[in-house]
Amino acid sequence: MQLKTKAHLGLLSANIFFSINLSAVKYLTTNHFVQSFGINLIRVAVSTILFWMLYLAKPVKSTIDRADLPRFIICALTGIAINQMLFLKGLSLTYSIHAVLLILSAPIFITVFAAIFLKERISPIQIVGLGLGVCGAVILISMGKNSGTGDNVILGDTLILINALSYTIYFIMVKPLMLKYNPIQVTRMIFTIGFFGVLPFGWNEFTAINWTDFGWMEYGCLGLIVLGGTFLAYLFNLYGIKILGASITGAYIYLQPIFAAIIAMIFLNESLEWYKVIAGAFIFTGVYLSNKKRKHE
Repeated sequence: MQLKTKAHLGLLSANIFFSINLSAVKYLTTNHFVQSFGINLIRVAVSTILFWMLYLAKPVKSTIDRADLPRFIICALTGIAINQMLFLKGLSLTYSIHAVLLILSAPIFITVFAAIFLKERISPIQIVGLGLGVCGAVILISMGKNSGTGDNVILGDTLILINALSYTIYFIMVKPLMLKYNPIQVTRMIFTIGFFGVLPFGWNEFTAINWTDFGWMEYGCLGLIVLGGTFLAYLFNLYGIKILGASITGAYIYLQPIFAAIIAMIFLNESLEWYKVIAGAFIFTGVYLSNKKRKHE
């Protein structure tokens, strides 16, 4: 099998894993098997161990400059601690379809941040895209009702948006590290530092887990969250970036709402109301236009 074919299959698997991850988290939190911060501690802790095992199996000898440590810490806080804690907490309160659509706000935030801090010019069509993206988010938040698997949709959606903002900061801050060091080494360091960021918040919820209530379904969901939606998803995305490039890898994120909606409707009985379709169309179009470069660029 060719490397490019393997990379495409890996990226497809990563996004399917992530989509399944949404419903798996909703199942465990809605049925009170474990709370969101407890899940987050488990997924970060196990993934950190696996990344270190990967390092021991194939060491990458590269000394980290002390001057880069503050950037590593910021990336760990924004990309692991704040990002994942808010995402799982928000997901536990809202619908999985809402969550995966609002995640797409990250590219819109990146465009805004690039204009503010990197002084990149925004074209009129990008401004239209930003407006459409904001409209889509407003439709989702304002039309959401607290029913079914959504306990507090407005708060949950808000936390997902803040999570997307945190990921935007991480995305901008981590890029120089990815160019300077081995990507797996960067990910391992970020997870290691991030673990100590989530430990104080997740410890009580972790110790409160009643493991005797877990059956094969619950352990299966936890395995999908930790191994599929976290560890393998990170590895497959890094592999995709290496073989196919960042643009193609990033494009696969647009498959997540489709997979997530199908899985949520089948396993969580979430309905695909008209406002979700309209909001999704606004956000999809907004992301596309806000990241559309001018022809002369």
